[in-house]
Amino acid sequence: MDAPIVAVHPCPMRLLISFAALFASVALLQLGSGGLGPFDALSGVVLGFTTTEIGLLGSAHFLGFFLGCWAAPRLLGAIGHSRAFAVFTAAGTISLIAHMVVPHPWAWAGMRVASGLCVAGCYTVIEAWLQAKVTNETRGRAMGTYRVVDQGASLLAQLAVSVLEPATYAGYNLLAILACAALLPLALTRAGQPEVPSAPRLRPMLAVAKSPLAAAAVVVAGLTSSAFRTVGPLHGTEVGLRPDQIGPYLAAFVAGGALAQLPAGWIADRMDRRRLLIWLSALAVASCAASATLAGASVAWAYATAALFGLITFPIYSVAAAHAHDQATSAERVELSAALMFLFALGAIGSPLAASTLIEAFGPQAMFWLIGGGHLLLALVAVARAMLRPRVEARTPYVWTPRTTFVSGRLFGRLRERDDPPREE
Repeated sequence: MDAPIVAVHPCPMRLLISFAALFASVALLQLGSGGLGPFDALSGVVLGFTTTEIGLLGSAHFLGFFLGCWAAPRLLGAIGHSRAFAVFTAAGTISLIAHMVVPHPWAWAGMRVASGLCVAGCYTVIEAWLQAKVTNETRGRAMGTYRVVDQGASLLAQLAVSVLEPATYAGYNLLAILACAALLPLALTRAGQPEVPSAPRLRPMLAVAKSPLAAAAVVVAGLTSSAFRTVGPLHGTEVGLRPDQIGPYLAAFVAGGALAQLPAGWIADRMDRRRLLIWLSALAVASCAASATLAGASVAWAYATAALFGLITFPIYSVAAAHAHDQATSAERVELSAALMFLFALGAIGSPLAASTLIEAFGPQAMFWLIGGGHLLLALVAVARAMLRPRVEARTPYVWTPRTTFVSGRLFGRLRERDDPPREE
């Protein structure tokens, strides 16, 4: 008589060891590239770039990020995971090293397009690799660890800005070394490469059709995050922060956002998500007003307002994504996630240039007036949608959604599964 088949679930330690190379590459990539935006802003100030030219660098990065999200799955399908990762990492490393070779804003804009391609491409490879290796039993732990590693490295990258000397070969070379080191874990791993996934169709209007509110919210989330991360250093220096205080200022923003995810998820699963978006948007407007008026009062106030700003604005993308998925079927989740990332990237591309132009014309507070205006419009849209449509009762679980690649929907899609069919918004 045959023995019964017993499902064996890997222990947490073995799970983490099996993904160690991927997580190490994520950490090194984030350490090398996560602080480039603020470091470029500080270096631009030293080199005499105008405020608008520094904002152009942020917009160029997100243009490259958008192009990378679109092109990476196709390159991955053509040459495989490891080679695609090497191509994108090489592009990012070259762009970092070349900064001080050609210290001109238009040249740097081209380099930032390359860095954006690098980040989007590398994350696409890593998330596709993870998607192929996780199972329903290990997905939650693997994704939780992935988010912790990514956010932790992002926090350290912001702090590293405070110890690097702007506009120096040494500073950019150190970032290039860290980015290049991200090649080593994946190159040395003995784990076989997974099968190449098919690229999702890019249907931006799917998000608008499923939830106009969610579409508007992710555009505003893109505007908020990219403006603060890339132009925030300019605001900080103009309100009196020293270059070595910019890193902790940005780190406070990231830390506040990370701390907000658990309570935001708890609330989002217990109340109408449209009403939560109204509250978050209203609080974001108040936070922008506080940041515009209090950040220059003292260093402590600057850190506190940055943390509050991150605490309120970071969860908006994940809440909006959860609301959009409430309207979707399981078959639509990957394409819907790609559509939401597309809209996020659109908001992220234009806002650094717009914010820097406003700062040059009206002063450092103008960045927060731009962001506050976006959240005010979002609150009005949310009020209108809440009045027009009833609440959706059959809802997906809240998932802390990373704003990384168009293919992340595959990786996190299973965490949203439910049995009840959606109702149209």
